[in-house]
Amino acid sequence: MLKIHGRNNSSNVQKVVWALDEMKVRYERIDAGGEFGVVNEAPYLSMNPNARVPTMEEDDFILWESNAIVRYLASKYGDSHFYPDDPKIRASSDRWMDWQQTTVAPVITPIFWGLVRTPEKERDLKLIEANRLKMIDVMRILDNNLSNRPFVAGDNFSIGDIPLGIMVYRWLTLINDRPKMTNLEGWYDSLAKRSAFKKNVLDIPLT
Repeated sequence: MLKIHGRNNSSNVQKVVWALDEMKVRYERIDAGGEFGVVNEAPYLSMNPNARVPTMEEDDFILWESNAIVRYLASKYGDSHFYPDDPKIRASSDRWMDWQQTTVAPVITPIFWGLVRTPEKERDLKLIEANRLKMIDVMRILDNNLSNRPFVAGDNFSIGDIPLGIMVYRWLTLINDRPKMTNLEGWYDSLAKRSAFKKNVLDIPLT
């Protein structure tokens, strides 16, 4: 059976298991990373020398890097909408997946670590505030993209929506002081109705 190594509160693990549940693919998730350790032990390092999660194990094929795993699984199990047949729509989906890593994650991560994983007395409030303001500018880019389409790459839910859905969930949960973004909020509401998103993101405590 397909195995995904990684704790369920990791955003990168959530990408993979959310995608798998959307496609109704059977898998086993094995706790690793964070409080579970494991990632610095020799058997795990032999699969993933980065000592990070997730790692996918499928028979004798090992794959790490969350976006690469999602793309691989979608190409193997997804339909023509989830992993778009049209090369332009697929490229757009890929773009938004990569944008999550290069642009969104560096801004939301200091907010998440500051508010969730740092004791209140030790928080760098100036850093959190600076990134709150940056996040507004970043989210306006996404909101503008969604002004004329229901999903990030077009008319259909695809791999491009998954990484951003997780980041936006964290932003909406952690930050109350933010401007209204009608397009983004409508898109997010549609994601929140998806059972795979609820199971793998909404129902998992932010820790």
